[in-house]
Amino acid sequence: MPMPQVQSRTVLVTGCSSGIGAATAHHLRDCGWTVFPTARSDSDIKQLESDGFQVIPCDLFDPASVERAVSHVLELTDGKLGALVNNAGFAQAGAMEDIDRESLRRQFEVNVFGMQQLTSALTPTFREQGYGRIVNVSSVMGRVSVPMLGSYCASKFAMEAISDAMRVELRPAGIWVSLIEPGAIISAFRKNAAEVLTERIDTSNSRYGDDYVKEAERAAKREKKRREREAKKKAVERRGSACILLGGEAVPMPLLRLAARVALRRWAAHAPGGEVAE
Repeated sequence: MPMPQVQSRTVLVTGCSSGIGAATAHHLRDCGWTVFPTARSDSDIKQLESDGFQVIPCDLFDPASVERAVSHVLELTDGKLGALVNNAGFAQAGAMEDIDRESLRRQFEVNVFGMQQLTSALTPTFREQGYGRIVNVSSVMGRVSVPMLGSYCASKFAMEAISDAMRVELRPAGIWVSLIEPGAIISAFRKNAAEVLTERIDTSNSRYGDDYVKEAERAAKREKKRREREAKKKAVERRGSACILLGGEAVPMPLLRLAARVALRRWAAHAPGGEVAE
């Protein structure tokens, strides 16, 4: 059954403070979409506003914040919305035996429960208008679990199961659900994961303490490399180059970049105007 075209080229993209979310927001705007990015911190919101976006404050850990975000975006779009990109999330790093119940709950509150609350709240709008696109940004770790990231992998496995179920449930209503599974990407993700690890886990009393220290060191090196890349990107932009890195903070491996672009093109192309600009 052919899917109906998206009549309203408006999209809500969650988790746009950096990385994939920021790159997606800028790319879709360049493709002619009206993009409403979400962020949590005041500094991230101000940065996105300085980039010309109308930002929707949203913290997926807080159900009331999710409700406010839904009301806010629908008010700005006169009750219509073309698409939702569920990108926001974080990684609770650490060995499973070191992760307490509260830390595991927080991982799922953001990556699964908050994501699904937002999606379910916008689904009636998609149903009523007869079209909609939902893009869930998972991970290759939603397919294969790895040590020291078990809780994060579990949350992505859950996202994959939810996405597969919703794809079948919502297709008759003209709502298409897509899943993106990025691999290794240069972003602030690993730095943030290392910070959460030291915040939530007593690394000094863990049998994996040495491993945690090494990971923190690796994360610091990656963050330095990311900042150097961002500085180079800004230098290129100032010189007026026609070729600018996508997001700077979100430069995936070539095949993953191609896969993400193809996935975005497939659902964005259903909107009036057809093809997505390169």
